Amino acid sequence: MSWVAQPGSYPTDGLPSPNGSRRRAGGWWLAALALLLAAVASFALGLQGGSRWLPGPLFGGPAPQSSPPAVSPAARSDPITLSIPAIGLKASVGEVGLNSNDTLQVPSNYQQPGWYRLGPSPGQRGSAVIVGHVDSYSGPAVFYRLRTLRPGDHVDVTLADHVVTHFEVRQIGMYLKTNFPSLLVYGSHGYSGLQLVTCGGQFDAQTGHYLANVVVYTSLVSATQP
Repeated sequence: MSWVAQPGSYPTDGLPSPNGSRRRAGGWWLAALALLLAAVASFALGLQGGSRWLPGPLFGGPAPQSSPPAVSPAARSDPITLSIPAIGLKASVGEVGLNSNDTLQVPSNYQQPGWYRLGPSPGQRGSAVIVGHVDSYSGPAVFYRLRTLRPGDHVDVTLADHVVTHFEVRQIGMYLKTNFPSLLVYGSHGYSGLQLVTCGGQFDAQTGHYLANVVVYTSLVSATQP
């Protein structure tokens, strides 16, 4: 059975752009505010792959409603490295923005996740978002094992200013792309969150896309200063 991706076959039904969101990253809060009002039908990570679910546990439902312990947010700084020890992942982080048709870009490198640069950076107050592929022609991609994470697992992001932000997984959910929870993923919940997103669920051979997205919700627990 194959779990491969067709180059150039990504859908265009991704993240809509609010007016004025393609501005300098310093204006991320305007984009985030508008994103709260946007009805996102799907996330633009349309990867072709197998017809079975990825292995491992999945904790469905929305992100927890209770707020995590108060932690001082980090200053804005581009993410450089993403590390998730529980799944043996350590990868450099690229950036993604918006296409000319206002859909979300997808990482060009299957083994490198992409930070949505128009939102908060990891550790800032609000919801930072990092997206990645689940598979490719050559096999599993960077977020292939994302679905196997459990609440309590750790996610570390090293920033360009050498601060290392430490996050803890709070919840893992899988959602149909027709019911993508944009408010939960992109909205500010009063703390520093980081959402990790990839494709998952059933594969539709007719459209060439997965039907669902896997979302891992995390919250900042500490930061190591340089």
